[in-house]
Amino acid sequence: MDQPVRVLVVDDEEAITDLVSMALRYEGFEVSAVHTGRAALTRVALTRPDLIVLDVLLPDLDGFAVCERLRGSGHTVPTLFLTARDSTADKVQGLTLGGDDYLTKPFAVSELVARVAAILRRADRARGDEAPLRLADLELDPRTRKVHRAGRPIDLTDTEHRLLHYLLTHAGGVLTREQLLYHVWGHDFGGGNAPALETYIGYLRRKIDATDPPLIHTVRGIGYVLRLPQ
Repeated sequence: MDQPVRVLVVDDEEAITDLVSMALRYEGFEVSAVHTGRAALTRVALTRPDLIVLDVLLPDLDGFAVCERLRGSGHTVPTLFLTARDSTADKVQGLTLGGDDYLTKPFAVSELVARVAAILRRADRARGDEAPLRLADLELDPRTRKVHRAGRPIDLTDTEHRLLHYLLTHAGGVLTREQLLYHVWGHDFGGGNAPALETYIGYLRRKIDATDPPLIHTVRGIGYVLRLPQ
């Protein structure tokens, strides 16, 4: 059975999040909502939504800053700006930062639903061209989320999958603990949570490096790197 499409609604007005959430749930989407920019960054890192409906005027980080940080950290989640800022300059800025569409308030719910559906159709076509990630005999297919080592299927939890995906995306490069905590666990995960990272590196090693040669290496005092042994 296909998984429902997950949409994250970000707006500091509860009436807006309730209205948008109700409309999207009626169309069959799985919807969650947060009310600040920092909460949005954390939720994206933890739950990997399929689309974000993002207000610009938020009480901490504005929507433009949220989108810029997501794109800068490698998140490509489709984003629909929904905002009262209706100038051409604002629209250009939002789209230039990586937004996929821009809808101004007040808005018709039917138009919002149609725009969400159109963005998702474009994203589906784009995902169809996403190539598998490989290092030696390790392969991760982002489209199917399947992982193989030497032809052997490997079952990963969602967190293990996110961690391996980030390591594979940067294979050969040394990643600091702070980078991994931020990009895998979210904006609010600081260095004090290093034990969680070490635990999940251990989980991955038991699954990925059960086959020789080992690919996950510790760089003392810095972090980790995914590469063949030197």
